[in-house]
Amino acid sequence: MIKYRYICLTIAAAAIVTLSSCNSTPKAENPATPSANSTAQVTEATTHSSHGSKAKININNAILSELDKFEAKLGVPALSNKIQANRPYVSPEDLVSKKVITQEQFDQIKDMVTVQEVVLTGEAKDVDYMTKLGLMKGHLLVAKELLDQNQPKQAEPHIGHPVEEIYVDVEEQLNERKVKEFKTTLVSLQDLVKSNPKNAKVKTNFTSSVQAVDGAIATLPEAQRSKPGFVLQVINGLLDAANSEYGAAIANGKISAAIEYQDSRGFVVYANDLYKGIASQVAQTSPEANKAIEASFADLLKVWPAAIPPATPVKTPEDVTKLVKTIEQNSQQVIDKTSTQAQQ
Repeated sequence: MIKYRYICLTIAAAAIVTLSSCNSTPKAENPATPSANSTAQVTEATTHSSHGSKAKININNAILSELDKFEAKLGVPALSNKIQANRPYVSPEDLVSKKVITQEQFDQIKDMVTVQEVVLTGEAKDVDYMTKLGLMKGHLLVAKELLDQNQPKQAEPHIGHPVEEIYVDVEEQLNERKVKEFKTTLVSLQDLVKSNPKNAKVKTNFTSSVQAVDGAIATLPEAQRSKPGFVLQVINGLLDAANSEYGAAIANGKISAAIEYQDSRGFVVYANDLYKGIASQVAQTSPEANKAIEASFADLLKVWPAAIPPATPVKTPEDVTKLVKTIEQNSQQVIDKTSTQAQQ
């Protein structure tokens, strides 16, 4: 089981432009694919393949959850760690020359791999920022569930992930937006849950951590945070992360990695919460899309009946991917429609 993995995703991928398997993208990690009509901008340090195809994963700096996409596709346990341990790579083919994977395995994922850098600007950068903070929220939501069920050992990794991976990836943006440092708050909570989970300060520190993340999100203009086109990009970034985590959690028809199952649960729950905030707006402009999105969310939420994994998976990773794609496709319709209306 991989202990820490988190998608630093960039979300021009959440911009949902392509509807093949889910991908998310970090700031300088994974090129994102903005909506054709979006105001998002992605400046590439080197030339990249068509923006009409799914974003690639930079194997030199993608975090473990992003690398999980390879692990899920190839079915190779701990592949994410092995890729990370053999950095740096001069070219994607180094995965074979360094004996990380075989040529046959590389041929299956070569269209997903890159060593190129990208820099996000405009709306894409804001989507990326809110998505990363949304991942933190998802972790904390599932951590709270586990703490409430007196499962501090299971809760601790979900407090650790925001500290160990997500915060470092979003720190530059936090500084740019003049957000007060809160890594210390997260570390303090993690340490307390490890050493003395029954201490009354756990509840106080937990509340402070959630408020800190909410405060960081609030630096984005309220009008932007309530705009369906923007929020749908964030939602799809979160679902993208959930999809890859769920795929990494399942092996041989069983839930073999509880942490990844719980990660994906937290992301879906928070994504659904975000959608509730814009559902009425979407229903007014795109009633059929809203109906499809709400139905898919209802089915998705059934996949995670509780924070503790069920004995048998409710749905296969393929089933989850289909539901996520349905939400992406209908979200794209909404984004395209609102973008067209804004240009008129």
